[in-house]
Amino acid sequence: MARTKKEYLFVDGYNIINQWNYYKDISGNIENSRNKLIELLVEYQAYRGIKLIVVFDAHLVKGSIEKKEIIAGVEIIYTKEHETADSYIEKQLDKIGRYESVQVATSDSAIQQIVISRGGTRISAQEMLLELENTKKDIRTKYEKTRQKGTNIDQVLGPETLKKLEKLRRNI
Repeated sequence: MARTKKEYLFVDGYNIINQWNYYKDISGNIENSRNKLIELLVEYQAYRGIKLIVVFDAHLVKGSIEKKEIIAGVEIIYTKEHETADSYIEKQLDKIGRYESVQVATSDSAIQQIVISRGGTRISAQEMLLELENTKKDIRTKYEKTRQKGTNIDQVLGPETLKKLEKLRRNI
């Protein structure tokens, strides 16, 4: 029996933040920008059912060691000193790119070429923004439809059962 490929999406965190005005914090607080992006990606992963890994460069941070945290199922990686997000993603592609379905969100053309050569697909920052916005709309639409339907008894029970209940109500 053929094995189903697991779907992965690697996101070059700072590359995406720097490409999108929406995620740039006006005060210049990079932590706020990271949190906004992570919040949207958590929602995206939950809706799409894929494995999402966000990679942030810490290669210029003296003495930085690789850090990993999980936020609502999304894996967040902070690279170690002297390791870029690109090189981290490239290593992961070498491990799983030929066996799993891997997509990388970045507008860095060099890493895009590497992604394709390692068996993955790429999505630009602008395409990722559209994907996140469309997912948000899909979620909102589903929520609105569910809310509009409500839980009215006449939507849950059939007409025969409703007639019987009405008879019972009048007899009591």
